Amino acid sequence: MLKKREERAQRLRRLASEGRVVQPVEPPSVAPAPAPVQPAQPQPQEPAKPETRGPRRLDMKRLREQLLLAVEVLALVGLVVILAGTFLNLQELNRDVVEASGSNRPTPTATALIEVRVLPGGHEPPVPGREPVPSQYQHLVSPEVQVPIPTPGPEQPTRIVIPAINVDARVVEGDGWEQLKKGAGHRIGSANPGERGNCVISAHNDIYGEIFRDLHKLELEDEIIVYAGAQPYRYKVVAKRIIEPTQVEVMDPTPDPILTLITCYPYRIDTHRIVVIAALVQ
Repeated sequence: MLKKREERAQRLRRLASEGRVVQPVEPPSVAPAPAPVQPAQPQPQEPAKPETRGPRRLDMKRLREQLLLAVEVLALVGLVVILAGTFLNLQELNRDVVEASGSNRPTPTATALIEVRVLPGGHEPPVPGREPVPSQYQHLVSPEVQVPIPTPGPEQPTRIVIPAINVDARVVEGDGWEQLKKGAGHRIGSANPGERGNCVISAHNDIYGEIFRDLHKLELEDEIIVYAGAQPYRYKVVAKRIIEPTQVEVMDPTPDPILTLITCYPYRIDTHRIVVIAALVQ
């Protein structure tokens, strides 16, 4: 078969060279069309397998959570117990205090609002049976208690000097009728010169030397010197008032060191009191 094909091919070439046969043109070879590419089908993904932990690790986590929960519950219970115990103890303490105070509580009794009736420095001696306070006010006061005169100490006032009105007088302890016969009187229980509190000194204005005769002439910033032995204490006038004899509150203690001078007013009439207040000069 191969020989026949070769011979035939040679014969055709010879005839073609002589021009007797037209050599057929072989059609161009057409490359076969590529097969259509089909889209890749998505491969079904297998579901991710959960990470498997060992049973021992899961048990430890669960145990830890349970322990934390138990601790929180115990803490809450303990707090409730503490609060309840505190409340019960407070109630018991209040009950004990009420019982103790109830057993020792004294029976209330009416007491006088003030201890003296009138300010010192009056120009008349006390007369038994005479009531200087109106009857409607008698329930507000109590009888004046006779205080024993203490022995003068080194810090008590012994002399008072007021240059503006030419006063230089002795000061005795006590401001009763008998004491004011001897000079100016220092209120027993009031502060001593230079001390914190109210140092109260009284004197007559129209009898027994008329020591405070011109007390009403003092002006603000006038100087008053009170001696305790040889030690001087200097005060400056800060106020002057005319008051009723029953306004004994001017002798009340004060937080600051002040000096209060008291005498009758007006001169020889003596229906009121004049009060001069001075502050200690630091």
